[in-house]
Amino acid sequence: MSISHFLHQCSQTKNLDSLKKLHAHLLRTGLLFLSLGLHTQLIFTYSTCVPRTHLQTLTNFFTFINPTNPLSFNALISDLRRKGWPFLALQTFAFTHINGVDIDSYALCSSLTASSDIKAVEFGKQLHTRVIKSGWSSSVFVGSALIDFYAKLLLIDDAAELFDEMPFRNSVCANALLSGYAEAELWVEGLELIEKMPMLNLNYDNFTLSAALRACAGLYAIELGGQVHAKIIRMVPNVGGDVFLQSSLIEMYGKCGLVQKAKQVFSMVGFGPEEERKRDVILWTSMLGVYGRNGHFKEVVRLYKEMLTEGIKPDGVAFVTVVSACGHTGQVNLGIEYFESMVSDFGLDPTPEHYSCLIDLLCRAGELEKAWKVVNEMPYRANGRCTVSMWGSLLSACYEYGNVDLAKLAAQRALELDCQNEGIYVLLSNMYAKYGMWNEIEQLREEMKERGLEKDVGCSRIEVTS
Repeated sequence: MSISHFLHQCSQTKNLDSLKKLHAHLLRTGLLFLSLGLHTQLIFTYSTCVPRTHLQTLTNFFTFINPTNPLSFNALISDLRRKGWPFLALQTFAFTHINGVDIDSYALCSSLTASSDIKAVEFGKQLHTRVIKSGWSSSVFVGSALIDFYAKLLLIDDAAELFDEMPFRNSVCANALLSGYAEAELWVEGLELIEKMPMLNLNYDNFTLSAALRACAGLYAIELGGQVHAKIIRMVPNVGGDVFLQSSLIEMYGKCGLVQKAKQVFSMVGFGPEEERKRDVILWTSMLGVYGRNGHFKEVVRLYKEMLTEGIKPDGVAFVTVVSACGHTGQVNLGIEYFESMVSDFGLDPTPEHYSCLIDLLCRAGELEKAWKVVNEMPYRANGRCTVSMWGSLLSACYEYGNVDLAKLAAQRALELDCQNEGIYVLLSNMYAKYGMWNEIEQLREEMKERGLEKDVGCSRIEVTS
């Protein structure tokens, strides 16, 4: 058995004792000092076996690396971050800094990405200070990593200020800021930046065009979106080969209500010069979302079946759409079947969103007892806000179908999780009023007064022109 295979087994089984024995053997024979890759793999295996509270002890490994060679630490920082241990990557960076190892742009970029992975704002800002002091501010690579760090943490003003102050910029820097604008839903600011890019001698690439489409979708600016689509046709030789760009087009047309346009784009995907048909799960999920958002629920079910026929493995987003569609079309058994197939056929764990869709499906069909059972038995009861919403859905269904006793129980469970939720009181009060239960309404009002709650007074406003 090779050392790499043995380390992999230790990582899978969390066998710390065997790992320590191998470590001792590598130290005695000197093999550990001959390969940086083996050193990195050993650290990573320890990180999977040792509890997070003891990860500090892993810094002892760093002393075995040549402190005069920054390349070794650069590789280690990058590898730890890519393998899902950003905390260890930052520990490695801190070790290099404390021990006077030269820090280059590669280490800074990897560490900034690791900081954004674990939302380490203060550490990232300290890295920014280090960038300024060490003179790396003129590097577009480090500048892009800094903008990306601030953008991912939604510190958009900092990201925009940094972009404006950069002495050298490229499209990657602009795209990092555009990504932040998109995450913060600052669509106008995103379009203003795209419009300004030619004046800054920055070229558009596929990511820029995709960001423009996303902004148009956010603003429901269909005319501008059509112009971006025309620019894509002119600029991108093989539009059908870029799945993400096509997905942005589908979602833009779908959010603007142009379902047929979205369908046309979906149908054209993969038909380019000398190109085979290629539609991955992202495209299928985008089109499913378009149908679902625009009320074409039968088309959602039809397209989902077609998706399975073509051998595409659905993701969690696809299941949210298709189970919800089954609820709207009254196909209760089919919706339950799809929900159960998530685990049995595709190995996906249902999220609170999936449970919400299942409960909505059961409530729409009047299967209130089944919905009650699902909410009680699902593994997300600790998620208060989400569970309150589910109890609220059940309460609304009880109002619709006249099940007063179950409505009281649902309201009680919801208020146990959020006693200040005015919406639950309003729903229950409306139900009591529907069936002339005036004494219960009076008790409910007294309870609301005791808790300092008041129902908002409804109002409306229209514009009158003379």
